[in-house]
Amino acid sequence: MSKFELNKRLANDCVLLGEMNVSLLLLNKNAMVPWFILVPKTTEIELTDLPVSEQHSVLEEINLVSKFVKGFFHVSKLNVAAIGNVVSQLHIHVIGRDPLDYCWPDVVWGRSESKAYSDNELSEIIDKLKAELGDKLNSYSGH
Repeated sequence: MSKFELNKRLANDCVLLGEMNVSLLLLNKNAMVPWFILVPKTTEIELTDLPVSEQHSVLEEINLVSKFVKGFFHVSKLNVAAIGNVVSQLHIHVIGRDPLDYCWPDVVWGRSESKAYSDNELSEIIDKLKAELGDKLNSYSGH
């Protein structure tokens, strides 16, 4: 049986923010839109292949992250998706969108435009996220 390991592309493209009950929480390094990614700690590649109890837990985490994105970034729309065509590892995108963002209404993936988060921006996001999620977000222990 395979062991859970974060996909190298996800690790390279994102900042690991921490560990939730069933998922790792990542932030895409492109600050042009608030783009969070939940990676359930499983070797399954489809959400529907998880036991129903784990599906419910993933949905709870999606809802928590979605609420944070809407509140902190004041976006008017959320894109929540588990596509997996390029990276097959099960992961769920939670992306805050707004008619004023750089590529509205088009998709954000595959775009060449990019802007890195400043250290201050990243620190503020992490601080607010920890304050809102409390003990639902912990440091990643690597298991």
